[in-house]
Amino acid sequence: MTAPVALTPEEARTRLPHLTVVDVRTPAEYAGGHLPGALNVPLDQLPRALPALREARGELLMVCASGRRSEQACAALAEEGVTAMTLTGGTQEWARRGHELGRPDSTPRTTWSMERQVRFTAGALVLTGLALGLLHPAWQLLAAGIAGGLVFSALTNTCGLAALLGRLPHNRPRPADLDATLTALRAR
Repeated sequence: MTAPVALTPEEARTRLPHLTVVDVRTPAEYAGGHLPGALNVPLDQLPRALPALREARGELLMVCASGRRSEQACAALAEEGVTAMTLTGGTQEWARRGHELGRPDSTPRTTWSMERQVRFTAGALVLTGLALGLLHPAWQLLAAGIAGGLVFSALTNTCGLAALLGRLPHNRPRPADLDATLTALRAR
């Protein structure tokens, strides 16, 4: 399979008025800052959004934090006959280059990116395993398991912990939110 067409942040910024931008991160990550006008359709909800994505006007630009999940989204869409592009470096690169990030008007609290959630959870589990290991050495296996998972994650460029954390309520779209997003996508 060939890699999707990738736009640099400057190319995307220039073409933004003519693109339908879909952010495939979790709702919590999306609320933390997204490309102006981007619609949030989490990666695991892409199959549900497929009919609306087929109807979208203009070219599709899939976006995530770094570009990895948006490439996965492009590949999944390509299998369904839908062409989409990805943003090189994702929203992190967009922001690093000084471009504006949009934020929902009704965000009640600051949310953490998935990367930050993973680092916090992995660190807390390692510290817990080491502390409980003082009571019984078997608890050190928890720390070793997390360390092994992090190495596996780096080698495969996947993250089971991120997939697990993505299922937590604050990282999941409420059905009404996704329905509103799909309606907005059809209206474009």
